[in-house]
Amino acid sequence: MMRPPSHAYLRNCVFILFATLGFGLWLLAGRGAASPQEQPPAPDTTLKVSTNVVNVYAAVRDKRGRLIPDLNQQDFTLAEDNVPQQIRYFARETDTPLTIGLLIDTSVSQGTVLPIEQQEAKAFLREVMRPKDLAFVVHFDLEVELLRDLTANQKLLASAIDEVVINGGGRGPLPGPMPGPGIGGTHLFDAVYLAANDLMKNEIGRKVLILLTDGGDQGSRMKLNEALEAAQKTDIIIYSVDIVDREFYFGRGRGLGLGFSGDAVLKKLSEESGGRVLRVSNKAGATALAFEELARELRTQYSLGYTPTNEKRDGSFRKIRVQVQSGDYKVQARRGYYAPTT
Repeated sequence: MMRPPSHAYLRNCVFILFATLGFGLWLLAGRGAASPQEQPPAPDTTLKVSTNVVNVYAAVRDKRGRLIPDLNQQDFTLAEDNVPQQIRYFARETDTPLTIGLLIDTSVSQGTVLPIEQQEAKAFLREVMRPKDLAFVVHFDLEVELLRDLTANQKLLASAIDEVVINGGGRGPLPGPMPGPGIGGTHLFDAVYLAANDLMKNEIGRKVLILLTDGGDQGSRMKLNEALEAAQKTDIIIYSVDIVDREFYFGRGRGLGLGFSGDAVLKKLSEESGGRVLRVSNKAGATALAFEELARELRTQYSLGYTPTNEKRDGSFRKIRVQVQSGDYKVQARRGYYAPTT
């Protein structure tokens, strides 16, 4: 059986304990205590580093219109408001995930071409979409309506496209953020504005809107410049598949000349945002060829990233110019962006 510790042993333990405590207090009171300047930051102090990186997606063609897929970073120059910028990030975007918005015109002017649009739009999504890509479907006429929210499910997207009918009869199963009926019959500008602000604003990576329309707008609450600005602030590239039912317009005495501004509208929306207009003729297979060309372009883009030398966060519009240093090439890229405000 163990014996209890002696009184001498206990006294030694107590002495050691008090000596240790006293030494610790001396360290805190003297040279062991940190000076106010040396105190670490409070736990809730946050170091904020803000860097504005501008991404520009570009497609390059030779003088015959063929896509050029094998350029390198040193082949490009980039300027913002005519001030040269250093390209810090570069990649070929053949497999970068896409967010695709399909906006289908269902006004009466599209009555004879809609079935072709539906067929080729489904084929396009099957061709271009990869497992990480997402898409949504919207139709617009007297109203703008979301038929299928962002999804990678090809069957759901195809079903939404099949639901589309002329003059807004196709109603999708999902409620959307789109407004109800307004005045007029083709709310193209509203469709672009709301797709940018409500459906694509929080997405990252490449964001593409594909407009299936003749470019006519009647009754939109938004103006053309407001729709374009919304797309530019969300870094969206707009492609327009310009499908015109010429008999529809000639039958109403409007023609496709001075009285029709759809071509100019689509050109402005597309070229300013870095996309382009693919005009479709009445020839058999023309729509399919346009979608095939679009699919190739989306898989043959370059990504150029830079940090602007103009560090002002004033919300101003900054012009961008991308060029290839040598060779007879045409670069297709967005023409500017809006600087952040915070």
